[in-house]
Amino acid sequence: MNWGKVAALALLGSTIAAGAGMWYAQEYLYYDPIDPNGPDAAIAVTTPAGERPLTLTGFEGIDADSSPLRWRACATVDAVPADALPFEGATPLNAPGWFACFDAARIGGDLESGAARAVLSVSEIRPDVDRVLAVYPDGRVYGWHQYNDKTPERGVMD
Repeated sequence: MNWGKVAALALLGSTIAAGAGMWYAQEYLYYDPIDPNGPDAAIAVTTPAGERPLTLTGFEGIDADSSPLRWRACATVDAVPADALPFEGATPLNAPGWFACFDAARIGGDLESGAARAVLSVSEIRPDVDRVLAVYPDGRVYGWHQYNDKTPERGVMD
């Protein structure tokens, strides 16, 4: 038997297994659905007067303890206050492929074209992370967490 072939096959097999494990972990393992009737499904917007809760229907959300950026949400809202604070530089982050309601590329394009507007939901929802919402005129709302520019590591200080 040629031991070089055995070693090469073992190395190839372990590489494939490690890659599959990494993909599974990133795509499925760490995410948990958010109970639409639970407290984690509550979304607010920030106005000059402070945070104002939104009345949502059709909430779908996911989150993970492994990163402050893994929170994603989709819902419909009756109305968003007109004075909700805009969020400059909103960049929707990709969601796992199985979370079908959230399409970061489409949301980002709609923000650029003006078909949706980005508003601040909660500042510093976690240290150095803001909750951002993309709001559509028809009441659709998509949310994600995004690093803010308030830390020395990001190169900007207030």
